[in-house]
Amino acid sequence: MVGLAVLWPGGAPAHERTGVGFDRQTQEATVTKVVAVDCKSVNASGDTPTGDTSTAEGSSAQQQATGDCKRATIRVDTGDDKGRTFTEIVQPDQSRQLHQGEKVVVAYEPSAPRDLQYSVTDVNRRLPMALLAGIFALAVVVVGRLRGVMALVALAVSFMVLTFFILPAILQGSNPLVVAVIGASAIMLIALYMCHGLSARTSVAVLGTLISLVLIGILGSGFIGWAALTGNTDDNTGLIHGLYPSIDMSGLLLAGVIIGSLGVLDDVTVTQTSAVWELHAANPTMGWRGLYRAGIRIGRDHIASVVNTLVLAYAGAALPLLLLFSIAQSSVGTVANSELVAEEIVRTLVGSIGLVASVPVTTLLAALMVSADRPGTASLAAGAATGAGPGTPATAGAGAGAAAQSAPARAGKGRRRKH
Repeated sequence: MVGLAVLWPGGAPAHERTGVGFDRQTQEATVTKVVAVDCKSVNASGDTPTGDTSTAEGSSAQQQATGDCKRATIRVDTGDDKGRTFTEIVQPDQSRQLHQGEKVVVAYEPSAPRDLQYSVTDVNRRLPMALLAGIFALAVVVVGRLRGVMALVALAVSFMVLTFFILPAILQGSNPLVVAVIGASAIMLIALYMCHGLSARTSVAVLGTLISLVLIGILGSGFIGWAALTGNTDDNTGLIHGLYPSIDMSGLLLAGVIIGSLGVLDDVTVTQTSAVWELHAANPTMGWRGLYRAGIRIGRDHIASVVNTLVLAYAGAALPLLLLFSIAQSSVGTVANSELVAEEIVRTLVGSIGLVASVPVTTLLAALMVSADRPGTASLAAGAATGAGPGTPATAGAGAGAAAQSAPARAGKGRRRKH
């Protein structure tokens, strides 16, 4: 709370739009008409294709021969120019073809000539994305019920912390590492306590997650500096650095490592804590050492699956890049040494080390916590024999009940043997 109050940004700083990449004015639009035109006549008249077209050299002759270009008429649906129409030529080898009635996003450049101010940049995917989000929310509520509802609320709060604190604070020039640690801690506290309740069990998961986050921060800071990773590896990071030169890009990379590891860390720590609590409920006589050994056996299976999940997730995100290296027939060492891939390797390994460390740390904390106010095996046995013991009345009653249940069980075994 102190960190949020001190670093609260109060909104992202304003800047002049560059008109490059995501830093463009955009409006919603609709494709109202698409007609076939001859590519040869289009090229001769000087018409230009859509803004996101990149035609390969040598294909123009084929386009002129086939004559299957398209002229699309697009109507602007939002903004000051609502209702205005413009046309664009769609080449036959474009990956994205426009269709009549299709919703699109157009970029607006006020300084350009009037007939070139608008250009199609992407498809408008808001409806399918909203529908998919609705299906996801419904599935979570149907299966999770009240806890599912609380999980959705916690997800909304996480996005609010990310949108209103983490991103603006970094843009204001605050240290990305400090902002990421404070923001991730706030997300973790709100999400865990909101979803799992205010209890000792949840507090153990919170503590295990915090310890693991600190370890990830230390390892990430050390190896990002040692490997000389700048964090400025593509057009988007280059644009950010150009607009806000004061941002520490390597610190931004480290902040991404911390925030990206948080979700999986929550899963591991909550699961391990719940496992230890359920083991204790199933066998209250088990001491903290036995609980730890049983819990760590569960944790080993969890480690194997989670680490594999992280590696495959990062590999899937970088698959086009890996394909480019494969096409270039680069060696594994060359691929791993490039900064683009090295960032993902450091991100994966640092996050995985934090996940692996969270299992024994959280399991030990949970075992100590759940057994701290419980008597040992010998005390329980004495309590069951005498009807009283050093434990609480509930504990003594449980021991007596276990002793009472053992007699019919032994008698049943005897009857089965005789039969």
